[in-house]
Amino acid sequence: MENIGALSVMLAFCFAVYAILGSVIGKLTKKPFLVISAERAVYSIWVLLTIAAGILIYSLMTGDYRMAYVAHYTNKAMPSVYKYTAWWGGQEGSLLFWNWLLASYATVVVFKNQRKFREIMPYVIAVMMATQVFFLTLIVFIESPFKVLMAGRRIVDVGDGQGLSALLQYWTMIIHPPMLYLGYVGFVVPFAFAIASLITKQPGEAWIHTTRRWTLVTWMFQTTGVLLGAGWAYAVLGWGGYWGWDPVENASLLPWITATAFLHSVMMQEKKGMMKVWNMVLVSATFFLCIFGTFLTRSGIVNSVHAFSQGPIGMYFVVFLSIGIAATVTLIVSRLDFLKSEAQMESVLSRESSFLFNNLVLLASCFAILWGTLFPVISEKFTGEKISVDAPFFNRINIPIAMFLLFLTGVGPLIAWRKSSFDSLRRAFLWPTVAGVVVDVVLFAMGVRSFYALMSFALCAFVLLTVAMEFVKGANAIATKDQSNFISSMIELTHRNTRRYGGYLVHVGVVIMFIGFTGKAFDQSMIVEIVKGDVVSLGKYQLRLADILQGQNDNYRWQKIVVDVTKNGEHIDTLEPEKRLYLAKKEPGSNVAIRRRPNEDLYINFAGLSDDGEKVVMQAYVFPLVSWIWVGYWVVLSGTIICLIPSKSRLMYPRTEIVGIAGKHAKV
Repeated sequence: MENIGALSVMLAFCFAVYAILGSVIGKLTKKPFLVISAERAVYSIWVLLTIAAGILIYSLMTGDYRMAYVAHYTNKAMPSVYKYTAWWGGQEGSLLFWNWLLASYATVVVFKNQRKFREIMPYVIAVMMATQVFFLTLIVFIESPFKVLMAGRRIVDVGDGQGLSALLQYWTMIIHPPMLYLGYVGFVVPFAFAIASLITKQPGEAWIHTTRRWTLVTWMFQTTGVLLGAGWAYAVLGWGGYWGWDPVENASLLPWITATAFLHSVMMQEKKGMMKVWNMVLVSATFFLCIFGTFLTRSGIVNSVHAFSQGPIGMYFVVFLSIGIAATVTLIVSRLDFLKSEAQMESVLSRESSFLFNNLVLLASCFAILWGTLFPVISEKFTGEKISVDAPFFNRINIPIAMFLLFLTGVGPLIAWRKSSFDSLRRAFLWPTVAGVVVDVVLFAMGVRSFYALMSFALCAFVLLTVAMEFVKGANAIATKDQSNFISSMIELTHRNTRRYGGYLVHVGVVIMFIGFTGKAFDQSMIVEIVKGDVVSLGKYQLRLADILQGQNDNYRWQKIVVDVTKNGEHIDTLEPEKRLYLAKKEPGSNVAIRRRPNEDLYINFAGLSDDGEKVVMQAYVFPLVSWIWVGYWVVLSGTIICLIPSKSRLMYPRTEIVGIAGKHAKV
């Protein structure tokens, strides 16, 4: 079986090389049959990698302990679902997963564009397959998931394995890595379309619509992956936080930031023919930051609970990034005349300028995070001493940036294209500003003194009211015209322009998440050593250690504490945080207990026993508003899905009529 798997990835590598050559040579020599054969090679790669993935999954599920990967990442006692997730639990398997996802994306792109974008599709295929060749090189020649265990010249079956890391045996790890990979890998598609359009000097903006939609889809996956990772850190690591500015966390955030900037500025190119160079830089930066994030995770140059162990593949990533960035910069510079803007910004007080400011601030944040992430590596390289950059540095830089971005989120919907007058801005911002001030006055009267918390809550009120005003104004207009009720008018309004109002809903979700982030300013915590029967207080809660239990199953030995929670003398809950020792790896793990409520979470971690073994070490926290982060994500997801639905205004006309109308207006 392992031989068939290894042969499948080797053949996939050969087909990927052929797909590059066939598509490019077919295009240059005007031989369509070569391009078609390259497209069929893409389909073949997906079939071959599906066979390879199927063999690896079968080996993991059935326990083929002759294979090194299976022996290292599974064991007999593991639940079946974690045996499956071991596919991406290690270096070699996750590289196969990366390759399979890329082949899947490429297959969908080729299939959906059999009759569209025929001028650029050969180059789209070539760019995607060049990336495929690189990642296939890693598993064919360096980190094969199909290696077998050898004793001399004899294959051995070790009988049982070491098992998956304790940190990965949690339900979000079933979803988090695939979502993050779908984001990382998916950003190859818009990059490929952008590069192909540069090579062929594509007229018009038809390709940019496809690029935007692909970016939106992959941005949605990346957002989901990042938030699931935050939820995993919150529930598993035991320190009570959801974001620690860990290097690998930062690596997942960087392409999300540049993709967010691209999704905003691409509207300028579609509507005004502006910011073409800017958009090429953003879509290219997003792709290379995805490769960079993969490099950080796998090279071992940074220390992180999220990273794989150090391997020999780091230098290959450096070479790929160097060649790719150099080639992309050269291509963009050589096409600067082609990328000239068709219009100029007319006023600082315009929606165009708000998009520009939004992008500049996002890129400032991206640079600050990138610099802070790489500074320990750079300092060690040049001084021999690794100078760490901690969370306070990132917070000092990014909190003010986040406040300004939140403000721009509210400004965007109310400011006009081309030019706005001070009078119109004053009228538009009057009530949102009043709402923000009222919220701050009330909070100040309630005793809130944190400057950033007050600013954040005021800006959240400001943005929510600006978005609400946009919805209400549009819905009222429809209700008056169609004599419909407000709810149906709201749905009709959204359906008529899904991109605009879905985007507003995304902004609402971001605001809700900011409310959750702001709650961090009011955290309460304690670490205590207690014995059975002791009662301690944290804020308005009283915590009594009721019992200490222990036991064992085939997978791990466990010990947990039973904590009775009372509030104002009334028993409200019983929490049971657990500490585990996974038997195969002799690796500890935690299972914290969280009482989730909209206003705050009560979070308890059983840290272990004291040095003398007589007392329980318990960490307890109260995290106000943290549940709003997860609620905000669902709103963001809903808004993103709405953005992907075609607007009703476009569906009202046959395609030929749309083209005719667009052409007519273009001549005016």
